[in-house]
Amino acid sequence: MAGDNQNGAVNSAVAASAANDKSHARRPYQKSLPNKLVVVMVGLPARGKTYIARKIVRYLNWLGYPARIFNVGQYRRDAVGSVQSHDFWNHENREANTIREQLSKQALHDTLEWLRSPTACVAVYDAANTTADRRTRVLKTCNEEGVAVMFVESICDDEEIILENIKEVKISSPDYEGVDPEEAVLDFKKRIKHHESTYERISTKEMDDASPNSVPFIQLVNIGTQVLLNRIRGYLPSRICYFCMNLNITPRHIYMSRHGESEYNVAGKIGGNANLSSRGEQYAARLPGIVVANLEPNVKLTVWTSTLKRTMQTAAALPYPKIQWRALDELDSGLCDGMTYEEIDEKYPMEAAERAHDKFLYRYPGGESYRDLVQRLEPIIMELERPRDPDKQILIISHQAVVRALYAYFLNIPPEELPYINVPLHTVFRLTPKAYKCDEVRWKVDVAAVSTYRPKVDAALVSPVTQKAQQDLATSAASLGDGVAAVSVLEGHVVAT
Repeated sequence: MAGDNQNGAVNSAVAASAANDKSHARRPYQKSLPNKLVVVMVGLPARGKTYIARKIVRYLNWLGYPARIFNVGQYRRDAVGSVQSHDFWNHENREANTIREQLSKQALHDTLEWLRSPTACVAVYDAANTTADRRTRVLKTCNEEGVAVMFVESICDDEEIILENIKEVKISSPDYEGVDPEEAVLDFKKRIKHHESTYERISTKEMDDASPNSVPFIQLVNIGTQVLLNRIRGYLPSRICYFCMNLNITPRHIYMSRHGESEYNVAGKIGGNANLSSRGEQYAARLPGIVVANLEPNVKLTVWTSTLKRTMQTAAALPYPKIQWRALDELDSGLCDGMTYEEIDEKYPMEAAERAHDKFLYRYPGGESYRDLVQRLEPIIMELERPRDPDKQILIISHQAVVRALYAYFLNIPPEELPYINVPLHTVFRLTPKAYKCDEVRWKVDVAAVSTYRPKVDAALVSPVTQKAQQDLATSAASLGDGVAAVSVLEGHVVAT
C-alpha cells in the first residue's frame, strides 16, 4: 500500500471538505444544537446498514423533516479510491487504521456541521461503529455539541440473507468495479471477518453506562424479523422506530395509475366526485389487459382504490381483490372544490397567489396542502413497506396528487418538487425499490386524454390579477407584523392565520 499517497489523499479530502462548507464562514457559531438528532448506524458489513440509513433519510425528507446521510464508505472512496482489498480493514494494518479513523472523524465533523443549518433536522452517521469504544467516542462528541443521539443496529446471522446482500449489493458497488464477481465475494467475506474479530453488539448496560439517562437504540434482527427497542422517546425517534419496524428488503413491484379521464378532467375542474368520461371508460376497459400482460407468474395482486367513484369505476373490470382506502382520496380542495383554476384566479386571487408561491405548503381554505396529504398517506407507505412475500403485490388506482406523493417517496424527490411531478392520465407505473435506487417502467395506454399537468409558473407569466394579489399579500403580511404565519382570503376578506 502506498502510504504517503494515501495519507496525502486523505489530507486533501479533509481539507477540501472544510473548504467546500462556504456557508460555515458566514454562519454564527452555535455551540448547542437542540432539537437536532444524529442517528448512528451500527453493524457488520452486508447487514443492510446503508440500505436502512437511506430509507430512513428518504422517509424523513418525504415527511418534511430535512435529513441527510453521511456515509464513511463514500469518504473512503473519495479519499483513497474505490477498490481496496480486504487487508484495508485488517486491524493489524496500522496505516489503513489511521486513514479509516481520520475519515470517520471527518464524516462525524461534517455531520455536526450540517446540523448547524437552521433547516437541518436529522443526520444519519453511516459507519460500522462495531465496538463499544467507537460508539462511546461518537456519543461523547455529539453530547459535547448538545445533539441527541440514537443508535440503529442491524444484526443478521442468516447466512442466506448475508450472501444475497453481498451478491445483490456489494459486488456491484464501486468497491468492486472491474473485479470478477467470485473474487469479489471471497474478498468481501474476508472483510467481514476482519470486522467480526472486534465486533461487540450494543447492550443495555453499555447504553446505561454511557449516559445517566441511558441512550435510545433499536436493534433489527434479520432485517426486522425481531426488533428490540430501548428507551425510545421523542417524536422523531418514535417515527424512525415505527418506520424501521415495518421495513424489509423483499424485492417487489408496486403498480400505480391515476383513474381514467373523468368528466371533471374534461371540464378543467378540480376535486369533486365525478364519473369517468367516455374515454376514461375506454381506459378502464383496457386496463386489465395491460396489467395481466405485465404481471409476473404466480403474483397475487390486490387493487387499492380511493373511495371516490372515478377510481372504483376504473378498477371495476380488474379480476383481483379490491380494497378502498379513504387515505387514497384526492387532495381536498376545500372552498375551491368543483372550480376551475381560472375561476379560482378570478374569485380568490390571493389564494391563487399563495399557491403559486409555495404549492407544497399551501392549504386550500377548508381543505388540505400537499404536506397534509403526505401525512395522510403515511399509513399507506407503511403498508407498502411491510409485505415480506414477493408474490403479493399492489396496484394503486388513485388521483394526481396522491400518485405524485407516493411517486416522490419511492423516487426520493424533494418536497418542493413533489407538486410538479408530471403524472399523465391513462398510464400505468411500475416501481421496483432497490437498495440504492428505484427502477421505473411506464406503460402508456393508447386512449387519448386531456392533460391536467400544470408546470411551475414563471413569475412573469402570472396573471395581472394574481400579481396584484401577491403584492397585496406581501403588504398585508408586513403590516400585520412578524407574528403572522400566513394570510388567506375567504369571500374577499383578508384573514391572518
